[in-house]
Amino acid sequence: MKVHKVLNNNVVVTLDTKGEELIVTGRGIGFKKHEGDLIDPNLIEKQFFLDNKDTLSKFTELLSQIPLEVLTTSEIIVNHAKQFIEGNLQDSIYISLTDHIYSAIERHKHGFDIPNGFLWEIKKFYPKEFKIGLYALSVIKERLAIELPEDEAGFITFHIINAQLDGTMPNVVNMTNIMREILNIVKYHFNFEYDESCLSYQRFVTHLKFFAHRILNQQSQTQQDASLYEIIRQKYQEAYLCTKQIDLHLIQQYQHPLSDDDSLYLTIHIERLRTELKNS
Repeated sequence: MKVHKVLNNNVVVTLDTKGEELIVTGRGIGFKKHEGDLIDPNLIEKQFFLDNKDTLSKFTELLSQIPLEVLTTSEIIVNHAKQFIEGNLQDSIYISLTDHIYSAIERHKHGFDIPNGFLWEIKKFYPKEFKIGLYALSVIKERLAIELPEDEAGFITFHIINAQLDGTMPNVVNMTNIMREILNIVKYHFNFEYDESCLSYQRFVTHLKFFAHRILNQQSQTQQDASLYEIIRQKYQEAYLCTKQIDLHLIQQYQHPLSDDDSLYLTIHIERLRTELKNS
């Protein structure tokens, strides 16, 4: 394995057998090295191969500016997240999370911690991802000797969700807003308090996360049988009335009317939630 490019004393770029760039990190691995020099295999700590060329370019640029300890800390967090998150995390998480952690640490050192206005919603809507955020704070404290506030666990949660959905941070924030608004409409329509431990609530929140993501990305739901929509509308009339309120709100605030399929699934989830809360 030979040096293709030296980013700093701890990070070099090499080429694999197919000629694709591979990022290799290790303390002192790039010290006094030049293109074509052999890499000492005993110094290699981590290797990164990113499929997306644009992501690889941005990651390479980031690594030339950020300490190795921050990178390895970020990788530990990402590897932990992959054990508990369903589906894949986009490669962009290595860039966004590493950059965020470094920026958060620098702000904290200068007394400029940023409050997270969505912390309450994050805890309620994304409990699994928020646990990862809390784990991240413990790893940062242990490895980097920096104790970041709980608000940062919320921001890290957003980065995890963003990597799940392959979206952008503003979209995740807007997605959370839509979820909050719909939950409030349902809550006040039926005049009940949510039991966050009940299965129907958890399923509803999960459905709303992907529903809100579709709205913001202008994606449509798979078309279902129109007769099923009519059956559900007639069978669950109270839940359907609530769905129509949601439809009106989305038209007014987001210029996005519900499709029959969206109405169908929302009505089913609302009815399940209403029934479970009523019986309990």
